[in-house]
Amino acid sequence: MKNFLASTVAASALALMLGMTSVRAEDAVDPNAKQGGAITITYKDDVATLDPAIGYDWQNWSMIKSLFDGLMDYEPGTTNLKPDLAESYEISPDGKTFTFKLRHGVKFHNGREMTADDVKYSLDRVTNPKTQSPGAGFFGSIKGYDDVAAGKAESLSGVTVVDPYTVKFELTRPDATFLHVMAINFAHVVPKEEVEKYGADFGKHPVGTGAFKLAEWTLGQRIVFERNADYWHKGLPHLDKITFEIGQEPIVALLRLQKGEIDVPGDGIPPAKFQEVMADPEQKARVVEGGQLHTGYVTMNTTMAPFDNVKVRQAVNMAINKARVIQIINGRAVPANQPLPPSMPGYDKEYKGYPYDVAKAKALLAEAGHPDGFETQLFAMNTDPNPRIAQAIQQDLAAIGIKASIQSLAQANVIAAGGDKAGAPMIWSGGMAWIADFPDPSNFYGPILGCAGAVPGGWNWSWYCNKDLDAKAAEADSVVDPAKSGERDKMWSAIYDKVMEDAPWAPVFNEQRFTMKSARMGGADNLYVDPVHIPINYDNVYVKDVQ
Repeated sequence: MKNFLASTVAASALALMLGMTSVRAEDAVDPNAKQGGAITITYKDDVATLDPAIGYDWQNWSMIKSLFDGLMDYEPGTTNLKPDLAESYEISPDGKTFTFKLRHGVKFHNGREMTADDVKYSLDRVTNPKTQSPGAGFFGSIKGYDDVAAGKAESLSGVTVVDPYTVKFELTRPDATFLHVMAINFAHVVPKEEVEKYGADFGKHPVGTGAFKLAEWTLGQRIVFERNADYWHKGLPHLDKITFEIGQEPIVALLRLQKGEIDVPGDGIPPAKFQEVMADPEQKARVVEGGQLHTGYVTMNTTMAPFDNVKVRQAVNMAINKARVIQIINGRAVPANQPLPPSMPGYDKEYKGYPYDVAKAKALLAEAGHPDGFETQLFAMNTDPNPRIAQAIQQDLAAIGIKASIQSLAQANVIAAGGDKAGAPMIWSGGMAWIADFPDPSNFYGPILGCAGAVPGGWNWSWYCNKDLDAKAAEADSVVDPAKSGERDKMWSAIYDKVMEDAPWAPVFNEQRFTMKSARMGGADNLYVDPVHIPINYDNVYVKDVQ
């Protein structure tokens, strides 16, 4: 994956230097796929929103991806960028101006044609503080972002509508990640009239240009997508309908899969059943396994006492027995010692992290003025195995005197608490843990450790903000020369080493992802494998038994 990324970044950087135009690349449609049919996917918890400016969890990310499109996308199952709603793009020689030519005839689900005005509106909306988008910080390199973020302007001065099918972006600095940013869900295009019609409820009434459109949403029961007959991409999607059944316990979902009643258990294989499934050749044959750019961690709110003391945070890092936590998930992970996963460029192979050392952790707590420990709360998602992992962490903390009561809640509630500065002292991120939005080391910084993510509704749940590191991060992302990619990686390594010195997190593990598919599903080999945060690309999935 690292080599894959290096070639992608190098190609982007070369285009930056030469001012090249990238022509569009169409997805290859599987010749074995037939039109028609439906699949059923289960989830334990309901979906909080399908608004691309707001939705930011494992569960809704793929759903949003099927309802909306952006200027850029990835070839399915790879880290290769390609134009999407953009037909082509051109980058200035200094790497600070990106001009996109849009496809003609692309229609929103309401029948109106999408234009460059919609692109600008969507970017203005996602960066407006009133939207409370957790992804606003991704667009920080666009001119005018600071004024919009500060509430001094309503529109990004760096986004210009040249004509109905041309939009220009001017950046404050060269940004090696900008094309990746244009591929994430937060950059997806929405129609102004529908957003204004539904207001805060747009996430329950999504309208995009995507392969599917919302047909039904019965809260707590099901969400139904139907095929967009006017989809601009010829041959896609293959399915006529997708039904997401809500409220299914993962163990029940697995039993229903085994009976042929559903096609994908969306919450994955329950840890308690993992060994049983893998020991059965018939079931194992339908298991899909994949590595991912993932880190699971415990956040500590650095603005709340006593976690405003670095020694307390370092003590927590030394208190957690990571090997025991990994045993709870049947060894489906490796211990983490820094924010970046091992396959990400910038990962510091020489960095050893904090050792598991109960005595040293106690000593640090005493130095911080808490020789007898203290009481706090640990928030965790309520889907197995996360409550059990939280209990293991609770026991580890108790061993050094920290009495943490567990708040086991639905995913949306934990996310809401993390996005509230006064909401959660500690969070176990499992089930919501960070998986790269795009394959670049900067993605593990800006939204979850940078100042731009420490905002209401954001995903920097530690509320850590180091402006010196923000400046170093911006400097690293200005390195676009492919000959200096190694230098850029070292810059990112130094940034994460400093993060670990400040210890806003306790990294716990880097997880492998396993799930299953029904025997009749085709085009689903990339379930939970795609390295860019898309657990399943519904646009390309099909059923084999369509007549």
